[in-house]
Amino acid sequence: MKRHLILSQGMTLALSWLVSLSVLAAGPSAETVEGAKTIDAQEAKALWLKGAAFIDTRSSSDWETGRIPGALHINVKNPEFNPNYIGQYVAKDQPVVSYCNAELCHRAQKGAELLVKFGYTQVYYFRLGFPSWKNAQFPYE
Repeated sequence: MKRHLILSQGMTLALSWLVSLSVLAAGPSAETVEGAKTIDAQEAKALWLKGAAFIDTRSSSDWETGRIPGALHINVKNPEFNPNYIGQYVAKDQPVVSYCNAELCHRAQKGAELLVKFGYTQVYYFRLGFPSWKNAQFPYE
């Protein structure tokens, strides 16, 4: 027998508030990731101009609002974020940049950690991510 949970508007708001608190309680993402180089927007653009792979680790809704041109969308929370899938697009010795939505987004950090774990040798952690890219008035799509 299937059961459905029906939440009142007040319960929905309370649940949303609790989720928001848990996100804030997590605090900012790490400033560095072992085995990766933390970069700013200027360094990210230089890598982009040299043809580095960019992995956008954000949700689909964030991806749809804009992204760095040519970036691969591989949500770090989805099963596709694995060495076999990523290996189809990015060689292990190729520069690869992990980014999301600035320091309160932990996805770029997790992505960089996993890329290092998967054996990538030139991992870049773009901690300030897409907002800093956009604020620098670099191209986006």
